[in-house]
Amino acid sequence: MSGYIDPTAPAIESLSNLSQQHPDQSSIYADFSNLLSSKLYHQLTVSIHSFVSVQDNLRTEPSNNLFILFNTVLTPIAAKLNPLTLSRIAAHVATSLSINDFEAARALLETLVEEFEKKDGNNSSSSNTTAKLFTESKKYFLMLKEMETASTSTTASTSTTVVESIKSFLSKNKSLLTELANSTESDLAIVHSAYYECAMTYRKAVGPPEAFYKEAISYLHYTPLDTISPTKAQYDLATDLSLSALTGKGVYNFGEVVHNNKLILDVLRGTENEYLVKLMQASAEGDVDSLERISTDYAAAIAKQPALVSRADVVKEKITLLALVNMVFERPSSERTLSFEDIATKTKMPLEQVELIIMRALSLGLIKGSMDEVEQTVDVTWVMPRVLDEEHMRQLAGRFGEW
Repeated sequence: MSGYIDPTAPAIESLSNLSQQHPDQSSIYADFSNLLSSKLYHQLTVSIHSFVSVQDNLRTEPSNNLFILFNTVLTPIAAKLNPLTLSRIAAHVATSLSINDFEAARALLETLVEEFEKKDGNNSSSSNTTAKLFTESKKYFLMLKEMETASTSTTASTSTTVVESIKSFLSKNKSLLTELANSTESDLAIVHSAYYECAMTYRKAVGPPEAFYKEAISYLHYTPLDTISPTKAQYDLATDLSLSALTGKGVYNFGEVVHNNKLILDVLRGTENEYLVKLMQASAEGDVDSLERISTDYAAAIAKQPALVSRADVVKEKITLLALVNMVFERPSSERTLSFEDIATKTKMPLEQVELIIMRALSLGLIKGSMDEVEQTVDVTWVMPRVLDEEHMRQLAGRFGEW
């Protein structure tokens, strides 16, 4: 009589139990069982990842079905699986657990990190290290979300400890992003996305707005908009990105959002925050008239945004400076000697303040050139590079044709 015991038997039994508990998903669990029995582990993890990625597939009675899948089906065969795919599944499972139990969610990810550390340490060429960085990013992201939703009983010292640990993680692993090897381009994008999601959320918690803006732009670079869910997350990101661009120190290239990340701004259209889209567009064009009109038309909505109220002068200065920048940019290179009077007209500023505007633009590196106080002119030799829309591209193409 054979003494062979099928190591997958407990997992297959678990899948059978899930099928009985959730008849509407029975065909899916049957597919998982067939793939497991056939030792088609890659196909199994791809299928399970697709399943856990859909929030509507979560069942919490009698227990979390996604956690059971991970714990009883994948954990026993973890050594045979792609580490990053396993981590991505774990991240979705942890998110489902965090709805009711942040501690369980964090424990799941911490256990996985420990397993990766045992196998490969900090060898940046290891696939386990790539997966470890992804998993830690997701763990700290969940910890930040827990802080956001924590009750008032959470002590300041606990929050400070969490923030410091996340700061240390981000600082330690920033350079590791560029050292990752033996990964496909899509895998690298996945890891970068997780890291910048964590970094962006950290900066939302501690500031300053310009740092949040930088991390958010990096996050969007690696993250397709349709993968950001739920829809409220897109809405919150669009709102926060707009506010950080408008109020952040040193943020002047609004085209990064208005043109390169237009889809995220489109999320705000038709909502109570649509005025932010208009503010961003006015800022990108240096349109002082539009700023004044928007400020009047949406005064009540703007008053509800503390960041805009407290930094109203910053926003006004930005649009004034960008009015000057756009004024230079729109002129042929042979006609970049501007009179103070023309600048005053364009920026809607008193003539006696134009010199200060020019000095400010020069000091910030938005333009380069020389100013003649006697002649009341400024000769601009260089203007800040900017992201162009289609209309500006056509204008530029026309200039090339003239040359």
